[in-house]
Amino acid sequence: MALDADILLDRRRLKKSIFRWRVVAAIAVLAVIVIGLAGTGVQNSVLGGLGPRIVEINIEGVITEDPYLLDALAAIEDDSNVVGVIVHINSPGGTMVGGETLFEALRRIGETRPIVAEMGTVAASGGYMTAIAADHIVARRGTITGSIGVIFQSMNFNGTLEKLGVEPLTVKSGPLKAAPNPFEPVDDAAKTAMQGLISDMFDVFVGMVAERREMPVATVKTLADGRVYTGQQALANGLIDEIGGRREALHWLETQAGVTPEADVVPLEIEYPEDDLMTALFEGNLGKVLSSEGLKLDGLLVVWQPE
Repeated sequence: MALDADILLDRRRLKKSIFRWRVVAAIAVLAVIVIGLAGTGVQNSVLGGLGPRIVEINIEGVITEDPYLLDALAAIEDDSNVVGVIVHINSPGGTMVGGETLFEALRRIGETRPIVAEMGTVAASGGYMTAIAADHIVARRGTITGSIGVIFQSMNFNGTLEKLGVEPLTVKSGPLKAAPNPFEPVDDAAKTAMQGLISDMFDVFVGMVAERREMPVATVKTLADGRVYTGQQALANGLIDEIGGRREALHWLETQAGVTPEADVVPLEIEYPEDDLMTALFEGNLGKVLSSEGLKLDGLLVVWQPE
């Protein structure tokens, strides 16, 4: 009898051991599947949750070239579970290249799913360029938008240096190299060259607005004298589609774009390295308080900032 009890006890231990190994094996197989999906670009669907969903993108502060944001937007392109996009914009604009790059990234997404832009307090200049990448634009009545135009800013210290008795020396390969130069007078040739750059990019901006808003170029140019508009004025001029906010944006996606009401709304998560995250936080929030954002931008600007 004692022998039978020992045998029974051994069998129970063996069964428990087999069960534990089966659990370990199942976990290992599941891990392999997840890793395999991650390697095929399906990780966004698995790790982000199953089922259709609407991704909400926040564009805030000064718009510049952001490779981490662009990577996140590229991931949306490859995620078949994303059925719609809401782009919340609260930005005065930024660099021409930054706005243009963001616009193009959003349009690639827009080729396969609907996008609605929701304007916040300010969506001007490059912020408006971002908005026209959407299929539908909503704004509050008091939203500041428009400011369709391009600007280049520089300073000239020549008069100040003369008063101080300082004579700058510049050796260059051609008369327009590094023009305008803050240490020498700006002549007509330099002004004409810079105006050519501004006019060229202005035509690009106007063309983008005309195409996306389905308006004649001549009409856009009458609106694109650099002025800003309230949301109400923008609606009257055809620059936006509706007065409202996030609720109206979701309603448009469901009733006009055919997005299922069961779709979850999830924020876009951008993976910034720690040092870049601190820089982004400084420039987007503290930077507004501690310094002039305009001083941190180089190149051609599509930005609105009252003096």
